[in-house]
Amino acid sequence: MRISALLAGVVLAATALTACGGNSGNDAGDAKVPDDPAQVKGDLTYAIWDVNQQPAMQELVKAFNAKYPNVKVSISLATFDQYFTKLKTQGTSDNLPDVFWMNGPNLQLFAANKQLATLDGLIEGKQVDPANYPQALDDLYSWDGKQYGVPKDFDTIAFWYNKKLFAEAKVAEPTADWTWDDYKAAAAKLKAALGPKGIWASGDELGNQGNYYPAIMSNGGYVIKDGKSGYGDPKSVEGLQFWSDMVKAGYTPTAAQNAETPGRERFFSGKAAMMWNGNWLVSMALKSPVKNDLAILPIPKAPNGERKTPIHGLANVMSAKTKNPQAAAAFLAFLGSKDAALIQAKAGAANPAFNGTQGDFVSSAPYALKTFIDAAAQYSEPYPVSKDTSVWNKLETDQIAPAFGGDKPMSEVGPDVAGKMDEALGKEK
Repeated sequence: MRISALLAGVVLAATALTACGGNSGNDAGDAKVPDDPAQVKGDLTYAIWDVNQQPAMQELVKAFNAKYPNVKVSISLATFDQYFTKLKTQGTSDNLPDVFWMNGPNLQLFAANKQLATLDGLIEGKQVDPANYPQALDDLYSWDGKQYGVPKDFDTIAFWYNKKLFAEAKVAEPTADWTWDDYKAAAAKLKAALGPKGIWASGDELGNQGNYYPAIMSNGGYVIKDGKSGYGDPKSVEGLQFWSDMVKAGYTPTAAQNAETPGRERFFSGKAAMMWNGNWLVSMALKSPVKNDLAILPIPKAPNGERKTPIHGLANVMSAKTKNPQAAAAFLAFLGSKDAALIQAKAGAANPAFNGTQGDFVSSAPYALKTFIDAAAQYSEPYPVSKDTSVWNKLETDQIAPAFGGDKPMSEVGPDVAGKMDEALGKEK
């Protein structure tokens, strides 16, 4: 599969990154921003992976240049499938972008290999204050006692659905009390009514963060705990089996079908009636032809009556080898400011991490976006990571997603993945 090949490249690039990491240093970690913005000069590259957020990021650059006119910032966009492969390749030659998006699963790898500047200078100079962001995100972007990332946003998972398609299928709209059984029952009715028209009951993408992590967590299972895999736990297996049953019944596209056309594209084009997914899709929803037909609820409850969502968030980081440390530090500090948070919130680009700015995100679209905020406060669990997360993420992509709907039960797939994942975790130092 194309995705498997890309992830294989990520692992190879990670190995190369590790091999050369000792030659790098956190030279930019003590960078401070001069009091006079006119003194700050240079050209910067800002790397991101979401085309839907690109307009908001361009607005951020414009606002930054209003204060720092002598810094030119060029945005570099790559798809998520290619982003970290490219980034890790750049890291092997100390040629990373000056400032770039980072996620939790990759932070420890880059920090441990001295590819990232610490925030020491910005924190000491009071240009960045960690107290402005949720503690969980500060912790996610810290390693070995140092903070490396300025939290950008945070995300949780909710239940998106198309009211018009439910009405067309004569299926009662979902409620916040729905269970997994309710989700399956509605999927059966939606498939019967809409399937002949080429419309899927569900546009679920069978992804870890959006689908099987929340199912596992809700059911009382776990992905990783104390350096050990949870995929062999019976409660985790039941969470996996839920999605396997959805695929086997033809309610949800297979992993191969999702690779050809992602479920979110089906959903936002009116070709799928419901899905579990995150708040990072709000800007995509607002551009879609079905934008007026959409609604959001909490994800359905597991058989135990619980619902859980992983909480994750992106951060902006700075290369330890940037050629313009003052300019990069100034831009990084601006990206972590309240003004920047409000710009992306009002654009509906993402739910900002800066404390007290989520209200503008909630009001940025005619959906119940507070669902995502409530989820973070009421029933979220930390996104599972380790030092070399990408290694066992590849196991998930290669073995779990393709097995959904297959002949092999998850009671066999889960323990098999757990064994291989434990082997990989044992090699982390």
